[in-house]
Amino acid sequence: MTPASPTLDQIRNFEGKYPKQLWALFFTEMWERFCFYGMRGMLTVFMVSNLGLDDPTANLQYGAIQAFVYAFTFIGGVFADKVLGFQKSLFWGALLMIVGGLVVAISPKEFFYIGICFSIIGTGFFKPNISTMVGQLYHTNDSRRDAGFSLFYAGINVGALLGGMIMVYVGKYHSWSWAFALVSVVMTISLVNFIFTRKSMGPIGLSPIHPDVPASKRKFMEIATYVGSLIAIPFILLLVTNTRYTDLFMYIIGPATLVYLGWEMRKFNKEENKRLGAALVFILFSILFWAFFEQSGGSLSLFALNNLKHTLLGIPMDPNVVNNSSNSLFVILFAAPIGILWVWLSKRGMEPNSVVKFGLGFLLLALAFYVFYATVFFADADGVTSLDVFTLGYFVITFGELCLSPIGLSLMTKLSPQSVQGLMMGMWFLASAYGQYVAGLLGAGMSIADENATNMAKLESYTTGYLQLGMYALIAGLVLVAISPFVRRLMRGIH
Repeated sequence: MTPASPTLDQIRNFEGKYPKQLWALFFTEMWERFCFYGMRGMLTVFMVSNLGLDDPTANLQYGAIQAFVYAFTFIGGVFADKVLGFQKSLFWGALLMIVGGLVVAISPKEFFYIGICFSIIGTGFFKPNISTMVGQLYHTNDSRRDAGFSLFYAGINVGALLGGMIMVYVGKYHSWSWAFALVSVVMTISLVNFIFTRKSMGPIGLSPIHPDVPASKRKFMEIATYVGSLIAIPFILLLVTNTRYTDLFMYIIGPATLVYLGWEMRKFNKEENKRLGAALVFILFSILFWAFFEQSGGSLSLFALNNLKHTLLGIPMDPNVVNNSSNSLFVILFAAPIGILWVWLSKRGMEPNSVVKFGLGFLLLALAFYVFYATVFFADADGVTSLDVFTLGYFVITFGELCLSPIGLSLMTKLSPQSVQGLMMGMWFLASAYGQYVAGLLGAGMSIADENATNMAKLESYTTGYLQLGMYALIAGLVLVAISPFVRRLMRGIH
């Protein structure tokens, strides 16, 4: 190894709170999340205002697109584990997202769904593998891992803040073509950053294929993966544009994933399989969490479009910009302090275990939706309500997210044997796919299809739905706290 390409032990035996390689992954992920969250904030607004979809259909279409984005992270994780390795998977995913942005930018109305298909596959190869690389920077029992993922999560949200503010603003007030073109520009920055820093990763993320496999066979497997992902685009287009096929896909992919995991689990001992069982508990509850949380890109985005005042604390502000960026701003402000708090509590033997953290996440999620419901009490006669109260809901939901999402990323790497870490990270994001899918169904159920419905009718319909979501989140949080002793035993010493 040259000094520019360190060994795994050299990487992991770092001093201080964070390995230097974390910063390279931080910025690579930051720019990719700029694109992802910028796109997420634009989808329903674009579909309603430019594709002529009504609110329920836009919610369903949003849920379908986001579900496929996250479902393909599972597939990308599998191919990274078995063929490409994390680094080549990330590189290929970035290229596909660059192409996807350009395709939509050429003609947003005509090529929207085709470009989205490129982005779906690209995110599938990119997203789970960079998170897994973060986990591999640490020894198995390094207590600094959660703090590292919290910092990485802050990077995600720096990108989400910038993309959420800039892309939806450019799309609404200037040009949707320019907004989608930003995806290609910013993903190019992300890819260049990774190219110039990848040597610092040493052996992390290199090809998993055994060195004894002939080079010609290795090359064939890699090329087949690239070609196969391109061939899949017409099939994904069919699935995305027909929600009945989306239903069928979601009914199949989850059970098939569990069967595949069961096949892989035969290779592991009893203790490793118990830990994987604990990981599945976290994955199951995360589906519920994201089904509620991801109203932000669906029903809450349309709520912001129609039912919120254009002032925040007396300052003129577009409600969709606030909806798409306030959560990210709060995460940036509080992710590092929360991560440091976990380390501080850990040193004193007071840190709550991961199951309790998940439970707290749901309780805070419930409180946030009660705040969203409370906006109904501040509405005027036209059904337009307070952006200040709405933003308070995002302030509360941020702390729930910080109790769950970065901890979940860390747990997938701690509870999984190394040979299936890409698979388990993919399953974590597949749970998000189901959450997104259910989020679309919930959003459609809360919305009104009648184009002539008043803003007050829309306000009452959405806020009633948010009240129900708050109750369900409260029940889930209490259940998690109650079963925490059982899940801790499955975790076999992993905190």
